[in-house]
Amino acid sequence: MVWVSPLKAADQAASPPQPVTAADAAGPAAVLHAAPRPVPEGAKQEDWPRFLGSRNTPVSGETGILQDWPESGPPMVWEMPKGSGYASPAIAKGKLVLFHRLKENETVDCLEPESGKRLWSYSYPAPYRDDFGYSDGPRAGPVIENGRVYTFGVTGWLKCLDLADGKVVWEVDCQTKYDMTKNFFGAGSSPLVHGPLVLANVGGGDGQCVVAFDKATGAEKWIARHEWGQSYASPIPAPWHGQDRVMFFTGGKSDPAIGGLLVIDPEQGKIESNYPWRARRYPSVNASTPVLCGNDHVFITQSYVDRGHPQNGGVMLKSDADGKLSEVWHDPDFGCHFMTPVYDAGHLYAFSGEKERQCDLVCYDATTGKRLWRERMEWEYHSPEGRTIPMGLYRASLLKVGSRFLCQGEWGTLCWLDLTPQGAKRSSTAQLFTAQQTWTLPALSHGLLYVSQNEDDRLSAKPARLICYDLRASAATTSNTASPAAAAAAPGSSPSTPSPAAPPTPASENAKPEEKPQ
Repeated sequence: MVWVSPLKAADQAASPPQPVTAADAAGPAAVLHAAPRPVPEGAKQEDWPRFLGSRNTPVSGETGILQDWPESGPPMVWEMPKGSGYASPAIAKGKLVLFHRLKENETVDCLEPESGKRLWSYSYPAPYRDDFGYSDGPRAGPVIENGRVYTFGVTGWLKCLDLADGKVVWEVDCQTKYDMTKNFFGAGSSPLVHGPLVLANVGGGDGQCVVAFDKATGAEKWIARHEWGQSYASPIPAPWHGQDRVMFFTGGKSDPAIGGLLVIDPEQGKIESNYPWRARRYPSVNASTPVLCGNDHVFITQSYVDRGHPQNGGVMLKSDADGKLSEVWHDPDFGCHFMTPVYDAGHLYAFSGEKERQCDLVCYDATTGKRLWRERMEWEYHSPEGRTIPMGLYRASLLKVGSRFLCQGEWGTLCWLDLTPQGAKRSSTAQLFTAQQTWTLPALSHGLLYVSQNEDDRLSAKPARLICYDLRASAATTSNTASPAAAAAAPGSSPSTPSPAAPPTPASENAKPEEKPQ
């Protein structure tokens, strides 16, 4: 029997939603612990304007970054209680934008990045309830571009706000206009601002898969129609063969389960090529963002185990001069749940596995598809309260910074990883908190790291928070340097649910699909 959850009337947002008063909009204020260190002389700094940053891949070009910290972790600058949701913050032009849910309202908070001081707040009703019991907040991260903030909420409201004061510039109720279904976890794919357009994986009725809007006015520019619907993977630009293209890894709630990669010409909205890649399981989604590997290769992956199905795990695709996609290799065991793999110097590094205790850190040769190693990162954590708790990285996130990899574990672990084709080494491991669903990729900007704790801490009972850590190296610390091979190499060019009284037990060992943070 196939389970289908109709979109209930109670889940329909009003059109348009009435803005919430300032008193109701503002959540708790941030607590400032200590001012961050000065930026090291000569250090390179970057904004982080959307999920995956300005490069649309989990790679940072920042230097002058702290390389070691004690078991307590790097210095905390400030912390602020946050609402529900999995959206990654965006930082640009001296402002940080957090998109989350407070009470019944989706809320956009604009903060000072170095102090957490709230500059403005905008909220609107978003009456959504998750059918699987996960967070009711937004999944898609905000985008900052040219003085505007773009958000795509869990109920399908696409908003454009003024970065200076939070006033609404334009808004579109995509749920109503494009007949969006609730999907498994609501809307969850981050929008992409590309040239004069805002692109969104709407996945509406009548094949309204991807819609382009004028970024200045919100006017509809085109609709790319395809039977594959809404996913939880964020779109990326793909400048292949001198052509301007964008990629959407689609596939959400459908019976039969269908989805795959769409390559679209953003000028006309024409689908140039497509490649089916989706598990046959009804309760499954595509959620890992595509990874460009050189000038004409792209890697896509999904983790829902579907033995015997040819579209299981990960696949490396190549585009010819006409844009046609063809398979180079695939591995049914290379399945990322929602993290974005990192392509570095001809190799792919990722956490592969559907469920928490089945997830391993892997390294693959991007040219041949050969797995070079697989390691499960687990250990015993000795808490300050004197408890010994099984701990691991599990379904973690990777952020490449210079020649090293910053890793955020699923239960709140932060560490440095040194990853090479020969193996992995973990160092500077700190348990920042003990809270599951730490699925949001941290944001690194101007030497400060922003970490989302999405659930209450199981040991300290501290509520969900956005925490800012100081990763600016002191004058006596060696700065991190960028790896030139990482940016240039293409395939073939490689250089040499627990209680506080019990240890955490993963709540993900059931058959439910997981939330997909973006």
